[in-house]
Amino acid sequence: MRGPHNIWRLIRTGATLERSGAMGVVLEALEAPREVRILARVLGWPFKPLGFRGDPALPPATRALTALGPAYIKFGQILSTRPDLVGDELAVQLRVLQDKLPPFPNDVAMKMIEEDLGLPVDQVFSEFSAPVAAASIAQVHRARIADTGEEVAVKVLRPKIEKAFRTDIEAFHLAATIIERFIPFSRRLRPSDVVEHFEGIVSGELDLRLESSAASEFAANTRNDEGFRVPRAYWGLSSRRVMTLGWAEGVPLGDNDAIDAAGHDRQALAKRVLQLFLHHALRDGFFHADMHQGNLKVGADGAIICYDFGIMGRIDEYTRRVYAEILFGMIRQDYRRVAEVHFEAGYVPAEMDVDEFSRALRAVGDPIFGMDASHISMGRLLSYLFEVTERFGMQTRTELILLQRTMVVVEGVARSLDPHMNIWEVARPIVEAYIKENVGPKAFLRDLTRTVQVLARFGPKLPKLAEAALVQQDMPPEAPPANPWPQRLGWMGLGAGLAALVALAVS
Repeated sequence: MRGPHNIWRLIRTGATLERSGAMGVVLEALEAPREVRILARVLGWPFKPLGFRGDPALPPATRALTALGPAYIKFGQILSTRPDLVGDELAVQLRVLQDKLPPFPNDVAMKMIEEDLGLPVDQVFSEFSAPVAAASIAQVHRARIADTGEEVAVKVLRPKIEKAFRTDIEAFHLAATIIERFIPFSRRLRPSDVVEHFEGIVSGELDLRLESSAASEFAANTRNDEGFRVPRAYWGLSSRRVMTLGWAEGVPLGDNDAIDAAGHDRQALAKRVLQLFLHHALRDGFFHADMHQGNLKVGADGAIICYDFGIMGRIDEYTRRVYAEILFGMIRQDYRRVAEVHFEAGYVPAEMDVDEFSRALRAVGDPIFGMDASHISMGRLLSYLFEVTERFGMQTRTELILLQRTMVVVEGVARSLDPHMNIWEVARPIVEAYIKENVGPKAFLRDLTRTVQVLARFGPKLPKLAEAALVQQDMPPEAPPANPWPQRLGWMGLGAGLAALVALAVS
């Protein structure tokens, strides 16, 4: 599956970028060094005729990514939220990729709905519109349920999207293998693991039953979040290729002129979207991992409405605490503690010097504080961060990829609403509240209680474990153990378990 035929796919990728004119546009926007630009043009020019032509009506970068397929489109969607990295002009061009791609015909969508739900469309819906939004994986229709009159959004997968997505991912795997083999320093970034992680996440978008489940869980978690709404999932009208959600009426979060015309406060919205993401990631450990402008609206009441739950992120409680301590340390400019957390979590090899790492973090963080956000070059900041991680041998943590990527996307969305927003000041109250609740004596007592509860579940097995230990103790060993402490520790562990059970019973 990842054989030589994918080399052809990579060649056509470069050729398509060259033929569409996107190669120069992208390299210019990313401020690539002159040598890199020359090399890219020299390598791409001979293969230019082999590239996909794409839609000439679209701007170069959008034209190339649309022609290349769904995985490339996903990449463009991420870049569209980062005008500070790719420039305002390119970001606006790429925003078309969020929900304004060419749709597939209505009759094809209706046939898929009938096949999956087992009923004619006109029997299920009294109204069924042409596509109102079309993205890389699916398109959305506005409809009305025949039995209840409720207005809903019906999402339908693109035909044969699984095969198209597989073609892209196979090429990505080959590219990662080539990079690892010929660029040794890239191995610590684990490009193959990153691609595999991306594949697993986006594969979830290809089964809309999983998305319905995610929408339902996310709605339950956030039902008390002020100024935030999640549409209801209609399980009876959903399947693998079809999903039905309550209709979200509002102004697109990416349309600043419409937001201003509706009288909404963009500064307040920017602050809320970032704080909501931090709430969901830290408090719940379950967050929307595709929070670009195409998946967000502002309701008439000013609430942020979130939809499209194909990519969701989940992080365990330990990782949440590590992430919060790192953010908290950066906010307080306590770089020594940030460095220590990296070492404690194993993110930095133990043989590295914690003081040197702390100084490197200070060089990243100090220039940001007190500076107007509009004057911060995120491109230069990320470049320096990359140098720091390379110098200290930090490997890419695949369990944090989605969290980090979403943080970048959400920050981009917030700054598109308020370019002068200081992300550290906005994040401070959320992170401080989480630290107060989850790090320290209070959290320790809660963890201890949970440990006792887990031990209590093994209560019925403890007599047999004790009996087995006593029998083992009475048997003369063939040879005395060189170190008696493992045996003693075993008894200490059993005693601690019994003591915990007694404490639980007394309480």
